[in-house]
Amino acid sequence: MYPTALTQLARANPFSAPLFSLQEAEEPGKHAPVQKRGLAAAAVAEGDSCEFGSQKYLLLCGFGGILSCGTTHTAVVPLDLVKCRMQVDPAKYRSIFNGFSVTIREDGMRGLAKGWAPTFIGYSMQGLCKFGFYEVFKILYGDLLGEENAYLWRTSLYLAASASAEFFADIALAPMEACKVRIQTQPGYANTLRECAPKMYAEEGLWAFYKGVVPLWMRQIPYTMMKFACFERTVELLYKYVVPKPRSECSKPEQLVVTFVAGYIAGVFCAIVSHPADSVVSVLNKEKGSTAAQVLKKLGPKGVWKGLVARIIMIGTLTALQWFIYDSVKVYFRLPRPPPPEMPESLKKKLGLTE
Repeated sequence: MYPTALTQLARANPFSAPLFSLQEAEEPGKHAPVQKRGLAAAAVAEGDSCEFGSQKYLLLCGFGGILSCGTTHTAVVPLDLVKCRMQVDPAKYRSIFNGFSVTIREDGMRGLAKGWAPTFIGYSMQGLCKFGFYEVFKILYGDLLGEENAYLWRTSLYLAASASAEFFADIALAPMEACKVRIQTQPGYANTLRECAPKMYAEEGLWAFYKGVVPLWMRQIPYTMMKFACFERTVELLYKYVVPKPRSECSKPEQLVVTFVAGYIAGVFCAIVSHPADSVVSVLNKEKGSTAAQVLKKLGPKGVWKGLVARIIMIGTLTALQWFIYDSVKVYFRLPRPPPPEMPESLKKKLGLTE
């Protein structure tokens, strides 16, 4: 029945409220069948290796998430290290180039790779949960809304699914993120993960690995909501207004180029939205006994934006590469890749757009 409870919640979303709402229209004595999965077909299409939403599909999506997040975050460890040091010690690390210069002078070239192990492990686990659970929640919420409402409220659907997925992804990421920041921002504390993790546990117990999970949620949930919703809608707009032919007529390499461009655009917005919380996480994991509120007060309105340019470069590139790798995994394993959503025929009839 329209509207559902989730539809009512979605109407509060300022990003994509349509100018009309659905009303249940039934002939006496007849009931319309429930329509599900409005954003993609449920059957196995020709050339696909599995059914959309099947266990194999979700597992391979999770594997794509591991590759996309683990490899890309590890590749930019030097830039991430400088960015973190600029956030926690802006007097010493005044800019990106100065940060690289000081780091190389003090630690040598090998110093730029500090924290690579917890980065690779932590972000691989985060990618598994982020992309895998996103697909799960997108299907789940889409089924709850029904085909027509899933189309009307698709931006809200993307936001809700990505936020739900990131909640669990950050729990998986938090321990390794804490180790990474400690290695990168406290010279002399530890040089490797094997050295850092036992030392942190001995000093502060299990809490040392999860004290940053709340600011991590504050950073990553808005970031991921922007990452997925902005990407999905940008892809839709690119095919509608920029790409000169329908997606079905584009080759796989052409489709992957669109994926990369949409990913970079989404990444720029992600970096801006999540940067203040990222600054808090960096300082919080460096300082013992501090709270998120204390760190935020200490940094002030200007301090939370330190390192933003480095983060835009890093996150824009990361996000574009992550979507490119993730989509490439889908292409390689011949997973279903539904086209941008189109208005269902039943909705067109209700709105009088077809005869």
